[in-house]
Amino acid sequence: MIPIPDYILKMESYKPGRAIEEVKREFGLNRIIKLASNENPLGVSPMAIQAMIGSLHDINRYPDISSMMLRNKLSEIFNIDFDNILTGHGSEAIMQAVLRTFLHPGDEVITSEGSFVGFYVMAKAMNIDLQLIPLRNYTFDLKKIAENITPKTKLIYLVNPNNPTGTIYTKDEFETFIKAVHPDILIIIDEAYFEFVQNHENYPNSLDYHFDNVITLRTFSKAYGLAGIRIGYGFANANIVKYVLKVRLPFEPGIPSQAAGVAALLDKQFLDYYLELNKTGKEYLYDFYERFGLEYVKSNANFIMNVLDSEQRVNSITEKLMRRGVIVRPLKAFGLPNCLRVTIGLPEENEIYIKNLKEVI
Repeated sequence: MIPIPDYILKMESYKPGRAIEEVKREFGLNRIIKLASNENPLGVSPMAIQAMIGSLHDINRYPDISSMMLRNKLSEIFNIDFDNILTGHGSEAIMQAVLRTFLHPGDEVITSEGSFVGFYVMAKAMNIDLQLIPLRNYTFDLKKIAENITPKTKLIYLVNPNNPTGTIYTKDEFETFIKAVHPDILIIIDEAYFEFVQNHENYPNSLDYHFDNVITLRTFSKAYGLAGIRIGYGFANANIVKYVLKVRLPFEPGIPSQAAGVAALLDKQFLDYYLELNKTGKEYLYDFYERFGLEYVKSNANFIMNVLDSEQRVNSITEKLMRRGVIVRPLKAFGLPNCLRVTIGLPEENEIYIKNLKEVI
């Protein structure tokens, strides 16, 4: 047998939320309400769909390796120079390219417990020493992260808003933190849920700061509903971008993805409608949780995390809801075994979820 490194043998693979067809087959169901993966339940911008359809005539060609049209549009919208913009097959692809560009096996990365599992997997796959700092009130504890920096620390990974808790660290917390970090340490700020919190008065939009060691990552998978075609983008110092582009896989993202990204950015009506729908749905779920005494964490994204009294209780509710055709996400893999996460759905989906939750609790 071909030998496999010990660190690969020991690592846990990323486990996404249960797939709709899988649950249908297992429980003999015809209809599934999937509220497990923070997808946009509204669908996709009609403009993005038309752009993808129009691009299909060109898929016999390789994509524009520089993502010229998409990077130009991002440059225009965010007032960022073209050379400071990265694109990739989702923000995870850029994240992985950053790790491969700047880190070696044995280097140390600091992040938080109870955050995006995909990053943990990427780091462990490279045999990187992952230092996890406990959450404070379900939020990244930037003070503790700064205090735990060592001479081995090469990168810090922050998520704001955090997945799966939905919490944010504030402007004051970030501004204090950044002063304590040596400029030779790279900081990735994952803002996958930026659109849901961009108007929050205490949210530190990373683009409002100009630090050469900060990489901002965002995605079209959440608010824009383009999860299935994998497209993300990032902002960084031009020197960082130059080196990451050397390591990134060539010809990503694909032609339909680039076309859809440009169109999605132009369709402000679709985005605004979904953000309002999400806000209304969030208040509807909050109201139910409060009336029924279910603990939850106030969210700045398109999901809500419930806190229950035990892992057993989480597993029981998850299983019973799944048998009724409602998929939610237990959070043991995130290091939060007594919590579960529910994506805010369409009004009808939220009502079906609440009806079934009432019955199982």
